[in-house]
Amino acid sequence: MTRRHALAAAAGVTGAVSLASTGLLATPAAAAPAAAPQPLRDDALRAAIRRAQARNRRLLTGRLSANRWEMQTAADGHGDIAIRRVPGTGLDVALRMGETETVLVHVIRRFHYEVDQLGLHGEPDALAGWVPPSAVRDSSLPESNRASGTAVVIRPGSYPPGARGAFTAGQRLTLADIIADTEGVVRWGGDDKRPYEGLFYLAVRPGDARLTRVAAKIRAWDETPGAGAGAVPDVTALSRRRRAARFR
Repeated sequence: MTRRHALAAAAGVTGAVSLASTGLLATPAAAAPAAAPQPLRDDALRAAIRRAQARNRRLLTGRLSANRWEMQTAADGHGDIAIRRVPGTGLDVALRMGETETVLVHVIRRFHYEVDQLGLHGEPDALAGWVPPSAVRDSSLPESNRASGTAVVIRPGSYPPGARGAFTAGQRLTLADIIADTEGVVRWGGDDKRPYEGLFYLAVRPGDARLTRVAAKIRAWDETPGAGAGAVPDVTALSRRRRAARFR
């Protein structure tokens, strides 16, 4: 054997040992990559689709409330509307979950802390949210938004539609400041041509970027000591009154 052949043979043995030690010469079964997750079998996939379709038939109506959100037939029915606790009040209300919930709960909390406390001494019907679509007579009225989970009514038995004058000038100033917090994403029914002073509703359509932005702002306040609902501002300050005027 020539010296060149001997070196080549030695290199081959060394390389084989190295490959074996790293597992690169393992058996095909051992070297195979981990199996990918198996897709749903056809029968399981069909069953999942049938469940989703049944849920949609049960909950979705195809009927839009005044603000163009879809009405749903149930709350806590595995849909978009659920009964939620309003922190600091001891009250629950049925609302559309997510960003809508964030902004409307903020409004309710500020009303409770700064305008008039809700639910004191077992007060009945202090707060109402979602209603079934069958309860909506006119989808063009802002109270129809309750059926889409995008509106709440404070004391539904106390502030009837069409009536004004339930709040003092100071309380109205606070209400305007609360609406300014939402940058007009929420509207107070007391500012409508046909007033409904107990009503607060989403004034933007689905997909509006303003709702996402305002909800993120409110969530940040909620995580910051001394900010958000419960941190009572001076609503008489000129800067806040100017801010409020922009959203009337």
